[in-house]
Amino acid sequence: MSELTIKSIPTGLFKLDGGAMFGVVPKQLWQRLVPADEKNMCTWSMRCLLIETPSRKILVDTGIGNKQDEKFRSHFSPHGEDSLIGSLAKSQLTPDDITDVFLTHLHFDHVGGAVKKAEGDQLVPTFPNAIYHSNKTQWDWALAPNAKEKASFLVENFVPLLEAEKINFLESGDGSSWMPWVDGIEIRTCFGHTMGMMILKIPYGKRKVIFGADLMPSSAHIPMPYVMSYDIQPMETLKEKKWLLEECLDENHLLFFEHDAKIECASVKQNNKGRIILGDPELLNI
Repeated sequence: MSELTIKSIPTGLFKLDGGAMFGVVPKQLWQRLVPADEKNMCTWSMRCLLIETPSRKILVDTGIGNKQDEKFRSHFSPHGEDSLIGSLAKSQLTPDDITDVFLTHLHFDHVGGAVKKAEGDQLVPTFPNAIYHSNKTQWDWALAPNAKEKASFLVENFVPLLEAEKINFLESGDGSSWMPWVDGIEIRTCFGHTMGMMILKIPYGKRKVIFGADLMPSSAHIPMPYVMSYDIQPMETLKEKKWLLEECLDENHLLFFEHDAKIECASVKQNNKGRIILGDPELLNI
């Protein structure tokens, strides 16, 4: 196994409706964890991850990007001082340095930064030397979405990658187990949030960090009933959350939260009622 380091790459904040983010859970409960504004909108991060090995610089997800028009952006109010390229620059990296981009799934807030506008508004890969990794299950789903997910899949965010011959399709798997990828990193496929979303388990010293993508978007989503209305198969999400949380508890893994505006990473623990709850927040430091 190659030695590797991991680092949070913040790409900014945006807003989504609190009710949509917490599904059947009443507002009087979820707003204690994530306060809403007067329009019921809550602030969320778009936190990506950089994995560096001796031979690879892997970026996990890319945030919302900046190529969409103002009408689109007004629905989500992207804001904050951080940006994808700016955060990479703070790590002394340029887009040319990235060798791999791992796309957990193709919703706009995860893949929007994968493609940029060049001269003449031509759409080109943001990371010209990188191979972008997806899977055929999610790709085909994104090209023919159902009415519920249609607004989340924007073809300009990912089809140009295929046209540029930059896409590598990984094995999807059935979601029953972790599959080896590269440098000790493992992948597991999920089907509750969207068909074929992939999450990662990454070596971190003597522990593992799980990049949960939208299976575990924030620390506020640790309680079992807290499932997003965006999920296409919420009962499947419940099953996936169960094995994820139990594994994190049993193996002392850390959860990395892509959308938590305050907590980057944390452990979990069991309370006196036997429920798995948020443990100690941590910052990635290697």
